[in-house]
Amino acid sequence: AQSQPMQEVLKLVAKVAGTESTALILGESGTGKELIAQAIHYNSPRKKKPFITVNCPSIPEHLIESELFGHVKGAFTGAMRDHKGKFELAEGGSLFLDEIGDLKQELQAKLLRVLQQREIERVGGEKPIKVDVRIIAATNRNLETLVQEGAFREDLYYRLSVFPILLPPLRSRKQDVPHLIQHFLSKSPLGRNLRIHPDALDLLSNYDWPGNVRELENVIERAVILAENNFITPLIAQ
Repeated sequence: AQSQPMQEVLKLVAKVAGTESTALILGESGTGKELIAQAIHYNSPRKKKPFITVNCPSIPEHLIESELFGHVKGAFTGAMRDHKGKFELAEGGSLFLDEIGDLKQELQAKLLRVLQQREIERVGGEKPIKVDVRIIAATNRNLETLVQEGAFREDLYYRLSVFPILLPPLRSRKQDVPHLIQHFLSKSPLGRNLRIHPDALDLLSNYDWPGNVRELENVIERAVILAENNFITPLIAQ
C-alpha cells in the first residue's frame, strides 16, 4: 500500500496492535479486512499464540454456538465427546469474528457476556471456563444502521467498536493498483516472468473495482492464464 488512505490505516494498525483493545474493522467486501486483522495479531504480544478465524454467516445457525463456545458430551444428538470451541482454541491469542453483523441476536447476547466476563460456557455445560482471548471483529455492514433497526445490540456494538478501523475501497486508492498487481504476479509461478502493457495497466488502474482487492486478484489470475508471449495486454474487441 502506497496511498495515503492505506498509510493512515497502517498507522492505526501499528497503534492498536500493541494493546489489548478490541478492534472493529469496517469496509466493503474484498477490501482485505482479514489481512488487517492478521496484521494486528502478528504485530501484537500475542503473535506466538493462535490466530483463529470464524466466518459468522458460513456456519449453520444450529451449530454456531457449539463452534464458538464448544459443547460437552451428550449436549445434543451427535455430541459423542467434549468439544472445544473457537474461544478455547484461541486461548492466549486472537479470535477474528468475520462478518459479525450477520450474527443472530441470541448469539449477540452470549458474545456480549464473554466480552464482559471473559468466560464462556460450553453448550450443555454448567461450569464457566475463563478465557484469555483478544477479539478482532469485522463487517461490511453498517452496524449503526443495524442498531437503529433493532437487528444488532447497541451494547455489543459499543463493546466491539472500542477501536474502529475503516478500510477504504480500492476505487478511492487507485494509486495502490499497480503495486497490488505486481504483488499478485509475484505470487504466481506463471506470473513472475510476465510484463504488463501500459494500456492494460491504464485499464486496470482506471476501473472502479466493485469487488475491491479480491476482484483485482481474480482478474490478474485470469490474465496470467490468458497472457501470450510473457505479456499481459488489453483484450481487443472483434
